[in-house]
Amino acid sequence: MTDELAVVADIGGTNTRVAYARGTQVQMHTVKRYRNADQAGIEPILRDFLSGSDARPHAVCVDMAGPVKDGVGQMTNLSWTIAADSIARETGAKVVSVLNDMQAQGFAVAHLDHAAQRAILPGRPADEGATRLVVNVGTGLNASPVYRMGGQTVVPPAEAGHITMPVQTEEELRLKTWVAAQHGTPGLEDVLSGRGFERIHAWLSAEAGDDSPALDASAIMKAFENGDPRATHAAKLFVRFMGRYAGNLALITLPFGGIYLVGGVVRHFGPHLLRLGFAESFADKGRFGPYMTQFPVHLVEDDYAALTGCAGHLAERLAH
Repeated sequence: MTDELAVVADIGGTNTRVAYARGTQVQMHTVKRYRNADQAGIEPILRDFLSGSDARPHAVCVDMAGPVKDGVGQMTNLSWTIAADSIARETGAKVVSVLNDMQAQGFAVAHLDHAAQRAILPGRPADEGATRLVVNVGTGLNASPVYRMGGQTVVPPAEAGHITMPVQTEEELRLKTWVAAQHGTPGLEDVLSGRGFERIHAWLSAEAGDDSPALDASAIMKAFENGDPRATHAAKLFVRFMGRYAGNLALITLPFGGIYLVGGVVRHFGPHLLRLGFAESFADKGRFGPYMTQFPVHLVEDDYAALTGCAGHLAERLAH
């Protein structure tokens, strides 16, 4: 049965959101938000959420920011361990899944309304079962392909934000050297995330000999929108890395079904991606440049997509 009552939960860096779902549909009127700093873990959150109703879920899916293995996940920015067996005991659910947040976004893409997406690059038509790619640029950085196999969705877990920072120019090499001196071995997340945007701007200030206090990402974005040259330079570098990352992964996974950009940071950049050079950076693959035009790129603007992904995953599990 795919319409059994389920509970879906999305654990972010600051808040956890919980809702009921039936099938692939999240019951949005039931969404409840919890501040993580006020909680000891996911179990008391689920206990409180379920206390408001006599209904008990047949299935629960929790997605979280951090690596998951064998039904157990460790939060990256919280001292929480998320374990499927513990969730089953707390809720009485017969089916429990623990997903990496990237996996939840991958399960969501087949269920997103067109209104929840902004087209960035058109690409070319492809079969419904074609591989997709989800790229998350937010507090952290990650990416994962989305496969359809035997009527089921497969989203392999990944920690793809921690690959070595790819540099192609003398300017980028200077940035990488500065990041290494400040923060240790430079991974791509060190320049392609919320704090990465801040680091790029701080490096540009250091290069200019400006020792004024560093700006946070929101202040830099506001300065960019007001036409500030340094903030604009930082935004162009940031989007260059984003386009290169998406393009590199496109050649590795061949996502003819589309690339889906998700995450709070990339949503802020959404209206500016093309004028900041995303398309040029994405297609900068030498003789393979024309090949890159096959891949559609979409910006996901639905802030609840991870909950939808949890619901979609459970619906598939319950159907098999």
